[in-house]
Amino acid sequence: MPCDADRDVPGLIVKFGDYPLHHGGVGAIRSLGRLGVPMYAVTEDPYTPAASSRYLTRAFVWPTTGAEEPGHLVEGLLRIGRRIGRPAVLIPTDEEAAVLIAEHQDDLGGPFLFPRVDPALPRRLASKQGLHELCVEHDVASPAAAFPDSYEEIAAFAAEARFPVVAKNREAFVRRSRPAVNGTTRIATREGLLTLARDWGERPGVILQEYLPREEAEDWIVHACFDADSAPLALFTGVKVRSWPPHAGMTANAYVVDNPELADLAARFIKQIGFSGIIDLDLRFDRRDGQYKLLDFNPRMGAQFRLFENESGVDVVRAMHLHLTGRPVPEGEQRAGHRYVVENIDLPALLAYRRSGYTTPHAPARASGTELAWFAGDDPLPFLTMLARFARPGAKHLYQLWRTNRRGGSTITATK
Repeated sequence: MPCDADRDVPGLIVKFGDYPLHHGGVGAIRSLGRLGVPMYAVTEDPYTPAASSRYLTRAFVWPTTGAEEPGHLVEGLLRIGRRIGRPAVLIPTDEEAAVLIAEHQDDLGGPFLFPRVDPALPRRLASKQGLHELCVEHDVASPAAAFPDSYEEIAAFAAEARFPVVAKNREAFVRRSRPAVNGTTRIATREGLLTLARDWGERPGVILQEYLPREEAEDWIVHACFDADSAPLALFTGVKVRSWPPHAGMTANAYVVDNPELADLAARFIKQIGFSGIIDLDLRFDRRDGQYKLLDFNPRMGAQFRLFENESGVDVVRAMHLHLTGRPVPEGEQRAGHRYVVENIDLPALLAYRRSGYTTPHAPARASGTELAWFAGDDPLPFLTMLARFARPGAKHLYQLWRTNRRGGSTITATK
């Protein structure tokens, strides 16, 4: 049964912060727009790739940092809702937006449609500490972790830890205002950790985590959409071949791979915590103990969600829109073997992975089809806009990476 979307209910892409080159937002605009759903989007300026899509009805230019007062952001969304003039499905693309929507459901429930959840749950899931505690509570494997509250506790950890270790910002929401580290950071030595920690203040907002050797690991992805009873409307699994920045950033190349064990693990965890809506999970399979270890839980759509679609043409964004508008969500097997490529980051990722020791034995030797993140024959302008905006910052980023590698740097940072 093909998707039968309600064309009277628009979609609104909600994003806070300055990241104009976001292929996930473009993918969501195209996904619902191709079904005839009117699409709107919050954009940083009028010249983003999302704003240039032929499937976008209107861009609402609203520069934000993601660190504004919640009341200001809620009022801004309500103002956009009044301009749209009819109820719209909210599609957040970052943790700040997902958490704001969950924590202000009563304020936003009039002009907007979105899955209803425990208001505190998305913030807890987006927190590294909160997620780790939920994993322990529900017996879900995750890397061993410590949450030091002082420099002295870091020193005590360093005296006993096995290096390298990984440092991440403890809470998702400090990454733009007062980050301890710029992203996921691999720290090779005790001395390196103590040196970095001197700049983390009296209450370091970091998580220090077990490092899972890339030579002994394989990265997996779960994307799904769940109803109000935490039952899956659509659930997909895939393996990540490359990411950018290497081993710590967003997906650059991935394949759809059937993994019933991983699908069952994700569905059971969601049922236990009572989540509804779209999820994007990153897990690392540790060959040393045969466990899938949950690294990140994004309580919203992931940028690479268009990797996944079932035989009925349902992806997680379509599943959410269909469900919230009272339409049936067609079932079907996922399109196993399908590949996803993010054109502007996959080539540098390929070069970086050549000597990394990371392998993906579950990735098929040949793709059954390929979904490009940016280029689409029926909607070429976002790709051209991306090229125009990517050239200068992209070249600068690659040069900085080259200099870091040349100097023997051992940290890998990523902003998610």
